[in-house]
Amino acid sequence: MLQSLASNSCVRLIQNHKSTWYFVSLILGYLLYLIFGAVVFSSVELPYEDQLRQELRAVKKQFLLENECLSEERLERFLKKALDASNYGVSILNNASANWNWDFTSSLFFASTVLSTTGYGHTAPLSDGGKAFCIIYSVIGIPFTLLFLTAVVQRIMVFSTRRPITYIHTRWGLSKQLVAIVHATLLGMLAVSCFFLIPAAIFSALEENWNFLESFYFCFISLSTIGLGDYVPGEAANQKFRELYKVGITVYLILGLIVMLVVLETFCELQQLKQLRKMFYLKKEKPQDRLAILEHDHLSFTTVSDNTGGKNEDKAKTFVSVPTLVSPNDDPMIQ
Repeated sequence: MLQSLASNSCVRLIQNHKSTWYFVSLILGYLLYLIFGAVVFSSVELPYEDQLRQELRAVKKQFLLENECLSEERLERFLKKALDASNYGVSILNNASANWNWDFTSSLFFASTVLSTTGYGHTAPLSDGGKAFCIIYSVIGIPFTLLFLTAVVQRIMVFSTRRPITYIHTRWGLSKQLVAIVHATLLGMLAVSCFFLIPAAIFSALEENWNFLESFYFCFISLSTIGLGDYVPGEAANQKFRELYKVGITVYLILGLIVMLVVLETFCELQQLKQLRKMFYLKKEKPQDRLAILEHDHLSFTTVSDNTGGKNEDKAKTFVSVPTLVSPNDDPMIQ
């Protein structure tokens, strides 16, 4: 008997706090996914890092043996200065000295990466004034970009998703959920083809040292706004039409970001995903529930008031019990 009562209470507790348990499971699942990613990246990349370290030590040792007049300390200072400059996008190589990082087209590309929060990191402001302006520019520009993207995506969604789904649903009488799933799948395939596969083929042809996988990797890292900065187009020394190429990449990033948001919004409007999201959300208090609570409080207050009024009347009857006199002869004192 006690076990059944305990089990029933546990089931009732879980049902009453279902969204909380779902949210806790979501947090645990996210932490496990982070740990899983760390384990995989560490196991895959650590051997390559160790191999690269050994190769660099061997090259450095061979260089010092061939140049005995150069001390290791002087070489370390030179390499540190060169690496610090490279972190700001400035290279000391002869074949890279012709490329400027802060001409107009490069600055336009940098501004687009800042406002879209892609941030490749291959170029950074050098001066204190540039760093201060970057902060102010980002504080104003990032919300402005979000407003711009939201307005554009909202208008595109009407013509790319809502009207076609409604038209097919009313014209052929198909299930609206089925039409939405097929439409989202086709739209996602079209976006992948036009903004990942085709641009990857173009980048692999224009960039000498990029294969198709590296080009596709750049497209995904850029349009997902991860922006690691390990692959940046238009930075080769012998890049033809570099200014026009940078402008084209800027347009590609803006259009690609808009298309990605349209696809994500299309998938988020699917009924199945809406129900999945509601599992982890706090339940909103419905107007009917509020009305029931107010009515319950009103009834409780009315009951208390009636009970209080009844008790007061009883007390008045107890202490003020005066008989009604019809004539003076009815008074017992007179009798």
